[in-house]
Amino acid sequence: MADANEYISYQGYQRLSDERDRLARVERPAVVLNVSAAAAEGDLSENAEYIYGKRRLREIDKRLEFLTGRLDKLTPVKEATSNDRVVFLSYVHVEDAKGNEHVFRLVGADESDTKDDSRWISYLSPVGRALLGKQVDDDVRIRTPGGLKQFTILEISTDPIAM
Repeated sequence: MADANEYISYQGYQRLSDERDRLARVERPAVVLNVSAAAAEGDLSENAEYIYGKRRLREIDKRLEFLTGRLDKLTPVKEATSNDRVVFLSYVHVEDAKGNEHVFRLVGADESDTKDDSRWISYLSPVGRALLGKQVDDDVRIRTPGGLKQFTILEISTDPIAM
């Protein structure tokens, strides 16, 4: 469960809010109309449109409940506030122990991407937690589920870093 002070970028917060509004104002009313029309056709036990519509309505309601609860627990942040230390929304250019360079952006848990090629990482992840508060030239050792990782911080920026 999220703490009351969990952060998300302003853009990420807006995306979740827009999704909630679209589900509540557009999709749910349309599905309710379809279910009502299907129910008016009679025998509900073999009415695929009715059965599918009810299932979709449950999915929408579950997602709406999640989004509403989640948005209440998030604090939107417009931008990173420091180029001297790693903070929420910082872009961090690092070099690993093998000499490979990576750029990470510390974002909220709802915005991080677990795909191998993504570099948007949660500030609550092991790597994110280890980077927070660090400065350029700091060495960072991180125990992750995949083993020990070592990085040297090369650059910190509030703007995207080109590689």
